[in-house]
Amino acid sequence: MDSGTPSTRDRVPHIETLAVHAGRTIDSATGAVVAPIQLSTTFEREADGTYPHGFSYSRDDNPNRKSLETCVAALEGGSAALAFSSGLAVATAILQGLRPGAHIVAPDDVYHGFRSVVAKVFANWDLEISYVDMSDPAQLEAALRPDTELIWVETPSNPLLKVTDLAEVARIALAAGVPTVCDGTFATPVLQHPLEYGIDMVAHSTTKYLSGHSDVLGGVLIAGKENALFASARQSQKLGGAVPSPFDCWLTLRGIETLPCRVRTQSASAMQVATFLNGHDGVEAVYYPGLANHPGHAVAARQMAAFGGVLSVRIAGGASTAIAVAAAVRVFTRATSLGGTHSLIEHRASIEGPASTTPQNLLRISVGLENPEDLIDDLAQALSAAGHAG
Repeated sequence: MDSGTPSTRDRVPHIETLAVHAGRTIDSATGAVVAPIQLSTTFEREADGTYPHGFSYSRDDNPNRKSLETCVAALEGGSAALAFSSGLAVATAILQGLRPGAHIVAPDDVYHGFRSVVAKVFANWDLEISYVDMSDPAQLEAALRPDTELIWVETPSNPLLKVTDLAEVARIALAAGVPTVCDGTFATPVLQHPLEYGIDMVAHSTTKYLSGHSDVLGGVLIAGKENALFASARQSQKLGGAVPSPFDCWLTLRGIETLPCRVRTQSASAMQVATFLNGHDGVEAVYYPGLANHPGHAVAARQMAAFGGVLSVRIAGGASTAIAVAAAVRVFTRATSLGGTHSLIEHRASIEGPASTTPQNLLRISVGLENPEDLIDDLAQALSAAGHAG
């Protein structure tokens, strides 16, 4: 063998292999291939107070949670991961590590739940936040201040599917000495690896694609290497107690086993759906980075393996027509969330409430695992029923 060629022993496994094997071992007690759910809240200790098996109390750590954290760290190429009870619990833990009065920069199209956490949960924290269009690196650079303590990135964004150049964000942040977190929920580790571009940490709502079956809540934070904000989030997890149950961790790990297969299928189907909608007379605009006319298409093509399973569409005729389209679907399910096996559709502004900045005629679509031709036929008949024949 050529001495310059890494052996198979040294090569990092592909993501399909990591999704099945990372964080898992054969159960030593029974030989079970699938790990048991460890429901115990406390673990035996020695007389001197040590814990020979590595676990003391389930809020501090749990075998199922440890397996999940090991797995997602491997998927993202990170050094460590922290699992939480929801995606917003991740955001809360990060924000708790900031000084009162600290300045944050976040996308103008950031997930509305993040805005709510900053404005309501941290209302007495006096945090200052600048919302900018991060698809334009110059706007990010101009927004930075001496007291900026966090850059929160979301790419693709929710719900306008804006694309942020991760390498540019990392370059700007490094020069300013500001830590970065990228919400990679839409892309998943199958399609995008922010840590490879110099981002410090990656967050996911595991409720979405990682668990993948719309039956468990969770969130996870992965660090490229240890840093002060990650250490603070670990303390928040341990002492604050916003941890997933052992069963939630077990379910999420089970979902991750099929993650690469699901995401690739959903991405391919979403591309077909987006292409159909992009050519429909009843559609004002389609937001999907896989389309060549998307402003962030070139950046997405460079930093993503595919373009994901979520798209948004603006219906001609305003909010009432958009709602009529959503009302007429037969295969799609009208529901919030994304990343599951069922294709979902929702009128996003009504979900976000009166303060929403989302266009009133926008529908967000999460493509599931149904046949894309059936989804296209369903949208075609729904548009027709709402007065748009095609």
